[in-house]
Amino acid sequence: MGKRLTQIATRTGDDGTTGLGDNTRVPKSSLRVQAMGDVDELNSHIGLLLCEAMPDPVRALLVEVQHQLFNLGGELSIPGFELLKPEALAVLDAALAEHNARLPKLEEFILPAGTRGASQAHVCRTVARRAERAVVALGQAETLHDTPRRYLNRLSDLMFVLARVLNRLDGGDDVYWKSQRLAQGTSPGSDGNG
Repeated sequence: MGKRLTQIATRTGDDGTTGLGDNTRVPKSSLRVQAMGDVDELNSHIGLLLCEAMPDPVRALLVEVQHQLFNLGGELSIPGFELLKPEALAVLDAALAEHNARLPKLEEFILPAGTRGASQAHVCRTVARRAERAVVALGQAETLHDTPRRYLNRLSDLMFVLARVLNRLDGGDDVYWKSQRLAQGTSPGSDGNG
């Protein structure tokens, strides 16, 4: 793309619009800008997560994710453009399979808690879900490639798994939800309230 950032404060957005990568201007409230902003926020939260202690392979994976999210943001900024490739999705699938295989099977719900790193991974998970919803909404209004939506869906799953990995770094564990219903031995729907 070359060197494009020659000036940061342009004042061109003072009227409530922003420029896309194809030089068109759209309202900052548009679905496309919302999706771009959510992806940018997600990338920033992953940057914060990278400040925490973690195994080197997890760190390398998250750095790769940051690059792919930047590609995704670039794709969203140019209608009709494709920058995020299906190979990026395959990297997430492989990481999910690898890390899931090392974790104990979940038999209870867990809270988004534990270590600071795990908690930040859960924040990334929820922001990924929001970004996914924004991309889905944009895809209902405009034509989009499938990979961005699928990537964000899979990334949210991966962040859940990585939160579990990070909670176990120093012999820790997940933080389990203390459900009154589970404690009483009843199942959902058995009381007629579904």
